[in-house]
Amino acid sequence: MLNFEDYKQEVIELRRHFHRHPELGFQEYETSRFIQEYLTDLGLEPKTIAKTGVVSLIKGKYPGKTLLLRADMDALAIQEENDVEYISENPGVMHACGHDGHIAMLLVAAKILSRRTEDIHGTIKLVFQPNEEEDGASFLVKEGVLENPRVDSSFAIHLWTPIPSGYIGLKSGPVMAEMYNFKIVLRGKGGHTSSPQNSVDPIVCAANIIQTVQSIQTREIDPLEPTVIMFGKIQGGTSSNIIADTVEMEGTLRYLYDGDDEGVQQPRRRFKRMVEAICEAYRVSCEVEFLPSSYTVINEEKSVAFLKECVLNQIIDGNKVVPYCCMGGEDFSEYINHNNIPGALVFVGTGNPAVGSDIPHHRCDFNIDEKTLLTGVKIHVLTALEYLK
Repeated sequence: MLNFEDYKQEVIELRRHFHRHPELGFQEYETSRFIQEYLTDLGLEPKTIAKTGVVSLIKGKYPGKTLLLRADMDALAIQEENDVEYISENPGVMHACGHDGHIAMLLVAAKILSRRTEDIHGTIKLVFQPNEEEDGASFLVKEGVLENPRVDSSFAIHLWTPIPSGYIGLKSGPVMAEMYNFKIVLRGKGGHTSSPQNSVDPIVCAANIIQTVQSIQTREIDPLEPTVIMFGKIQGGTSSNIIADTVEMEGTLRYLYDGDDEGVQQPRRRFKRMVEAICEAYRVSCEVEFLPSSYTVINEEKSVAFLKECVLNQIIDGNKVVPYCCMGGEDFSEYINHNNIPGALVFVGTGNPAVGSDIPHHRCDFNIDEKTLLTGVKIHVLTALEYLK
């Protein structure tokens, strides 16, 4: 009989270690080294993949299927402002998305599962992935993470502060949005602010773009099809009395759909059409570029049913498993949807005002409720044991 409480302190200490030592995407060298040493001490044979990623196999006593369990490793370029003893020791870098907890949960699950190989019919492929924030998964897939042995199913967990501690978010279908980063370069004609008639001002054009494209969400796209257009960066001009000749704008376009390409709503095409039309009206030339960051995560129905019926009912009251989806991006779609592999992403609620963990992700004061880490360990372990029994 498994006694998960025996691992409670270890998973917390591991999470705090990674929180103290955050590293940006594809720079997770110390994180990777720590993970490999931990897995080696368990008797496993971890290998490096995609620069800083780690892959390791737990081989069961009997032949069977291969199950992939993933944890992401990267932190964010944020200066932490939490008042905790395990605050980031790396200036300007912080685990503000819960990935420190993800690593800790999968490591402890690996320790438990490596001691239960007689109960395993098949292979567990542990994947510690770099650069999730910028589609690191695609690099692992290109390097063969889904092969040797071929993966039959894949599961992942995301600690999630919008969901209260003690609850789990899970549903079939689209659960996290497709996300494209966009970049717009506007080129006008510079000049003196005292004689704007002799110039072509890209700044006023940029202002019109920011406001007008919002009508795509409210006037062109079905309101039952969530779409979010956000500008995060605007750069242009050199002085208060000089009309700029160039403005650069960057942001994100997110939408949920259950299908291929952009779905019937075509948000990228609408966005580009509107930007080009505004620029023509203002006599400004433009370049519009879309860079894919992550595709829609679509949980497979049978995988969700398996988790509910065989795993979560051993952990939590069924009334606390709630259907959930959001507009956040997640490259876990590379492991399942883009390669037609069954699987699902589980949200473990970690929002608790009493401990200050009800803060949105990607904020300088983000934190998690560490009591929920053990829930993630349980899900990983029971998913593997039930799937490969």
